[in-house]
Amino acid sequence: MQNVIEQNIQTILKKKTKFRWIVVSMIFLVYMIAGADRANIGVIVPFIKESFKLTNTDIGAMTSLFYLGYAIIQIPAGFFFGRYGVRKLFSLSIILTSLATLVMGVATSVFQLKAARLLLGFSEGPLNIGIVTTINRWFPPQEKGTATGIFMSSIKFAPAIVPPICAWIILVFGWREVFYLFAIPGFISAVLWWWLVKDNPKDSPYCSKIEVDYINSGITASEDTINSKKLQKINSLRWLDKIIRTKKIQPLNTNREVLFSWNIWGCALGYFFMVGITYAIMTWVPTYLVTVKKFSIIKMGFVAAAPWVGAMLGNLIGGWLSDKIFDKRRKPVMILTAASTVCMMYSLLYAPNDPIVLSTVLLLAGILLNLGYSTFLVYPMGLASKEKCPFAASIINTAGSLGGAFAPFVVGVLLDKFNWDMVFTFLSTSSLMTLLILFTIIEPMEDYEEI
Repeated sequence: MQNVIEQNIQTILKKKTKFRWIVVSMIFLVYMIAGADRANIGVIVPFIKESFKLTNTDIGAMTSLFYLGYAIIQIPAGFFFGRYGVRKLFSLSIILTSLATLVMGVATSVFQLKAARLLLGFSEGPLNIGIVTTINRWFPPQEKGTATGIFMSSIKFAPAIVPPICAWIILVFGWREVFYLFAIPGFISAVLWWWLVKDNPKDSPYCSKIEVDYINSGITASEDTINSKKLQKINSLRWLDKIIRTKKIQPLNTNREVLFSWNIWGCALGYFFMVGITYAIMTWVPTYLVTVKKFSIIKMGFVAAAPWVGAMLGNLIGGWLSDKIFDKRRKPVMILTAASTVCMMYSLLYAPNDPIVLSTVLLLAGILLNLGYSTFLVYPMGLASKEKCPFAASIINTAGSLGGAFAPFVVGVLLDKFNWDMVFTFLSTSSLMTLLILFTIIEPMEDYEEI
């Protein structure tokens, strides 16, 4: 009997499993739930304003507290993930995220709302770095862009489904019940993550040795035969390499090297502006649709979902383009996103009142904004060693979190002082700043010969 069991184990280990795609499915689930917990505030804003008599600047400040907490925890989380592993802290973060969401529902004062929002940022902050670290350990280089695209699409899937769900809950129950119901899924996903996702593929009972070898090497024996085709692909993109300044570099192996790398800081600054645009839209577009376009709450729910449906598509398409078409080059889709978003944000100055046409415009804006969005977090994987990638990613994500705190607050101030035309001009200018910054950083490329 013992021999039979041992033979079955050996058979499993010799199979070519694909458990890494179960891992990325868990990543999608966890971050979708976290995204729902942060996105529901956008739909609740009109009701919170009425209940607590708040101004637009008050709302901007409250929503910014989430991103401040999120930003503060990034670098400490990157340090602890790098030193102690992901699994324990990650599962705890999921649980605390659900508890913070629950507190939002029972809050009876503005102070409690702000405290709960700050706690949500602290709780959810480590998730992003933990996921980036998990992808870096569980996927070979040629799949990291696709995996990160799936990961980032989850945070955009949430706002796509949250507005109609929130609208229904508010109509049937009330705005507080939104937070009660949204708190439940996080507790379940924390248990699933603890059970299924190990820090290292070789420690997982569901991941075969063949899959572990593939993750570590990036190729299988059968794939050795395509090396000549890969070389042809590299040569066919030499013209692009001149534009994006492709270089072969030594990985950043120390904290000092990471801290003094302009490529890391340039990426971080660009991400600051792009995250700011994203969360300004998440926070304020539902209010824009209700107060400016005079849409009903149900109509608002469906139109507000449009940019996030586009965001999901954009992240998936962008990850695929980065891995397959641009052969692991990250900057092309980052540049494409920044350039197109300049135009799309400016075009919203002339946004139509027809819900179908406006939904189409917002859908397109979501696609273009997110083609290169996920690659800002893939980019440091090509610069830093696996040991230092959590730290590098934490710097970039800290900048993004600060952008998420900065832009919604600025939008609130602009709305109290000016109007929505000034808001869309501000968002367009933010994307233009990203575009200019991207041309100052290099494109790191493995096994690349200098031109």
